[in-house]
Amino acid sequence: MSTRTGGRSRLRVYSVRDGAFSQRLDELATEEPLEIRLEAGGKTVPLAVTMRTPGDDYELVAGYLYSEGVVQSRADLPGLSHCIDPTVDAEQRHNIVNARLRPGLTADLRRLDRHVFQSSACGVCGKASLEQLETRACPAPVLGRPVPYEVVLELPAKLRAAQGLFAATGGLHAAGLFSAAGELLAAREDVGRHNAVDKLVGWALLNDRLPLSDQILLVSGRASFEILQKAYTAGLPLVCAVSAPSSLAVDLARRFGVTLVGFLREGRFNVYAGRERVLLPGDAGGRR
Repeated sequence: MSTRTGGRSRLRVYSVRDGAFSQRLDELATEEPLEIRLEAGGKTVPLAVTMRTPGDDYELVAGYLYSEGVVQSRADLPGLSHCIDPTVDAEQRHNIVNARLRPGLTADLRRLDRHVFQSSACGVCGKASLEQLETRACPAPVLGRPVPYEVVLELPAKLRAAQGLFAATGGLHAAGLFSAAGELLAAREDVGRHNAVDKLVGWALLNDRLPLSDQILLVSGRASFEILQKAYTAGLPLVCAVSAPSSLAVDLARRFGVTLVGFLREGRFNVYAGRERVLLPGDAGGRR
């Protein structure tokens, strides 16, 4: 039996340690489905279902819709609301968000087929994904001046300090948005790496902060193609990950001019694309 509060679930577990066991309460990251529905042209249609940690649902939906090209600005999304349909079980209504598009704006649901973006193993799908991105009117990644490597090295500790749910559960990913000087501007957590990024992008969209020029994204896991896609469409010039990037993520970064840093942990990192945006040891003009 478990109890849930926000993004946390508490339940009793048997814990084995040093040859003995005990009973105790443990906290887990809550994972529940979120259904996204579009309201456009007088109709409401289901768009997608994603597994997520409850909280910041409107930001998650807004970021998802922006990353997929459904909306381009805050004005395109005049309404976000949880379901109030009386035919839906009351306990599940918080797991449904209706996104109302501005009059005249429609979405091509066939183009939003997620399997193209989710496949990282198929070369043909990867090529199609990159070509599809070229048809988007995305802001060019802009960074005013190179970021000293010391600033990059400090980012994981700053993000970890902001991960309240991770500290309690140990089971959540995080995405952090930083200024070029390394100041943490916003952080979001979720069981899904992509959801954490969507929540950040949605926060920026709903607060009219897009594009995210001259800013840095740090994700707590690996850098997948979809993470880079979301970062690129939001105008982010520098993406860092504490783990490895995928080959398609590197291809995207190099093709579209995004700086990509991986294995950022324990005082080290690798630069896979856009080396000119990071001042490495020995570069002229580095921070002293």
